[in-house]
Amino acid sequence: MKVANYAPAELNKGFVVAIEIAAKPGEEEAVARGLEVMIEPTMAEPGVKLFLPYRSPSNPRAFFIFELYVEEKSWADHQQTDHFRGFIEKIVPRLEKRERVSYVPFAAMSTYQL
Repeated sequence: MKVANYAPAELNKGFVVAIEIAAKPGEEEAVARGLEVMIEPTMAEPGVKLFLPYRSPSNPRAFFIFELYVEEKSWADHQQTDHFRGFIEKIVPRLEKRERVSYVPFAAMSTYQL
């Protein structure tokens, strides 16, 4: 896996994809395993800054994925990888919900404090 350290200002640069998914009843553990398998190969991609899947503590069928790419093209490149295509093939049929929203920064980090 590549090692990269990004300063807060660098983390605010790029292309963000926020994804909410919900597993069908009985499919939640398969979805969780599928997301876990995605972490290492996705983080190894050159255009990926972060790939962070989360699971709701109050609803084990609900997941949120935060993805940060160097640029929009990196996200497009990610969607052409074998691990992404395998995830889509095996996991998407196990979902009852999948919503993706992309974002780009609109304010410089220097305009607000962390």
